Amino acid sequence: MEWEIIHIVETDSTNRWLRERGGEGNVVVWADYQTAGRGCGTNHWESERGKNLTFSMLLHPNGVRAHRQFRISMAISLAICKVLGEYIGDLSIKWPNDIYWRDGKIGGILIENTLMGNSVKDCIIGIGLNINQRVFKSNAPNPVSMWQICEQETDCEQLLTEILRTFEEYLGKYNKEEYLSMLYRRKGFHPYVDKGGPFMAEIVDVEDDGHLVLCDDNGQERRYAFKEVQFII
Repeated sequence: MEWEIIHIVETDSTNRWLRERGGEGNVVVWADYQTAGRGCGTNHWESERGKNLTFSMLLHPNGVRAHRQFRISMAISLAICKVLGEYIGDLSIKWPNDIYWRDGKIGGILIENTLMGNSVKDCIIGIGLNINQRVFKSNAPNPVSMWQICEQETDCEQLLTEILRTFEEYLGKYNKEEYLSMLYRRKGFHPYVDKGGPFMAEIVDVEDDGHLVLCDDNGQERRYAFKEVQFII
């Protein structure tokens, strides 16, 4: 997989930049600063200018069926964990694709797929990783950066190169067991909340379409799509 890598100083959103300017090839746009970077839904992503790795990838996957599109999410989540794992330990994936160091959020991923028939035609993956930021000023509950963990600067461009290479390796294979093994709070009962209120449960599975399956402390299985359940941290 060959990538056209574009480095820009500033944009409102690298995902939007790619939606409007991307083409038929595989394109990565990497920005020093996003004025309107966001997470899923209406969440805002805090990132100090020039301190972190914020980028988006446009790819055109071959043969990824619509009901298996979660494989793309698994591949990029595992790739980031593997690359960051060369620098720090204690990484995990908080379903579906937040990157955690212990109980702190070190990265977020926003995936936008365009379908054609039964397959994924285009995929834009937006990624924000907290790398060299020393202080977080927003009211986000649990951000953490690589600098706060290891107290040294990390080369963001080198990280980007390593993530792209590792993502290619993961995209070409089925990674469910490794993904499950990397899940945040993979073992034991932990607190969650859904529209019915808080409860205790353990992770049973993440289905191929991305649904999370929990078993509560009454032995009842619960199945959730994204945003239907939250971790209590």
